[in-house]
Amino acid sequence: MKKKLQVFISSTYVDLKDERQAAVEAILDAGHIPAGMELFKAGNDDQLKTIKRWIDESDVYLLILGGRYGSLEKESGKSYTHLEYEYAIEKGMRVFATVLSEPWLYNKASQIGGANVFEQQEQEKYKKFKDFVHTKVIRRVEDFKDIKLSIHTTLSEFKDMYDFSGWVKGSEVEDSTELIKENRELLKENKKLKEMLDKQALTKKLGNFDYEEIREALKHKEITLPAKKFGYEKDEKVNFLFVFVQFRNVFTTGIENSMSTSDIGIYLYYDVAPILMSFGLLEKVKVTGVKYERIQTTKDGLKFLAYFDIDKSNKKELLV
Repeated sequence: MKKKLQVFISSTYVDLKDERQAAVEAILDAGHIPAGMELFKAGNDDQLKTIKRWIDESDVYLLILGGRYGSLEKESGKSYTHLEYEYAIEKGMRVFATVLSEPWLYNKASQIGGANVFEQQEQEKYKKFKDFVHTKVIRRVEDFKDIKLSIHTTLSEFKDMYDFSGWVKGSEVEDSTELIKENRELLKENKKLKEMLDKQALTKKLGNFDYEEIREALKHKEITLPAKKFGYEKDEKVNFLFVFVQFRNVFTTGIENSMSTSDIGIYLYYDVAPILMSFGLLEKVKVTGVKYERIQTTKDGLKFLAYFDIDKSNKKELLV
């Protein structure tokens, strides 16, 4: 079932019209739905409430950050763009930003004037906001082509990494009735399993190992996630327990070594999966009629995640 993601586009208005239009075109070209507040003028509470409703209905939040802070909301003293960004993060949305490079901004300034490109009044607030944005997922861009490429790449990676509600055709929803029924049955079985585990009615034996043995082994085995593949500012060293839990949905759905698989999927397939397979958490499955292979979570792997969730609900320190 092909899902279309709704992407909320946020930016300062007058100085970034062309950049925002490039983002709209990229989102449409990727087969998704752009959303934004182009027709509203900042400066009243009703607009902020409306913006929040649009954000609530979106799957991904995209910030285009130039050199201006934007119009201020009176009560908070923050810009509307700043408030939108904070709201999306508070909601736990998938957020990323395209940050215009200094050469781009200076080139714009030479064309339309520095006062129209660089913040004049709230420079300190702008700097703090920019520093905050740089702690999250960002893509630095040099031109309009970079904007479109960054959006295509990030949305593709997000779809591989996360399970979005998205939008689907009515016909596809009808065709998926049987799948929905199966998912409901799986949820019921999972609920029963968790209840049994919580009551310690089942042993914590997973194949040839105990759950605690696997958990501790994964905690003490580290791997480096490359910044270039994962969109981080720098390489991140993490343990295998973190990776298995962080990408649990990807592993459960299955990762492939096909030509269409993303860089993240290929990295998980060749660099992460073999270790998790050695503990019986993942396995290769047959895919008929194709040349590629698929790896996905085993029954013991699903049990491991259920044990993990129970430990997490009991507020145990699990990933460190």
